[in-house]
Amino acid sequence: MKKRQLLQAGATLIGTACLLRYLPWRAKAMATSKSDFEITKTEKEWRETLTPEAFDVLRKHGTERAFTSALDKEYGKGTFVCSGCDLPLFSSETKYNSGTGWPSFYAPIEGAIATSIDRAFFMTRTEVHCSRCGGHLGHVFNDGPAPTGERYCMNGVSLKFIPG
Repeated sequence: MKKRQLLQAGATLIGTACLLRYLPWRAKAMATSKSDFEITKTEKEWRETLTPEAFDVLRKHGTERAFTSALDKEYGKGTFVCSGCDLPLFSSETKYNSGTGWPSFYAPIEGAIATSIDRAFFMTRTEVHCSRCGGHLGHVFNDGPAPTGERYCMNGVSLKFIPG
């Protein structure tokens, strides 16, 4: 019996070591498809300008709880901008109800986003960032509607809606 337990413990240790790279460790610096950003601030400066929730999402790659953002049900005409730097990111014309509980769009405004690979939670996803400040916005998936087939699933706290 002891030999079996030792083998099981060894297999568990090896499996855990192999899976550690997939755990959601938070990076100290954001790695995106764009290395330099027009707007850069220290962590202290970001904390002074953002709410705690927005700081967690934009600067620490957090995720707000589904169905908690009023922007999920915002369907007025206007523009969704980055809550960190006010860069226009998405037109209301590309917003749709994905049923996921987060504001979803089928296309960003051209040049508004940067991307990186996110390997957290035992999967590989494409993470979406603001191209001006590098703030984490959400993820893009290939299960959206026509014409792009993409679903930009954004954290509402990372966005502000400007009617217009």
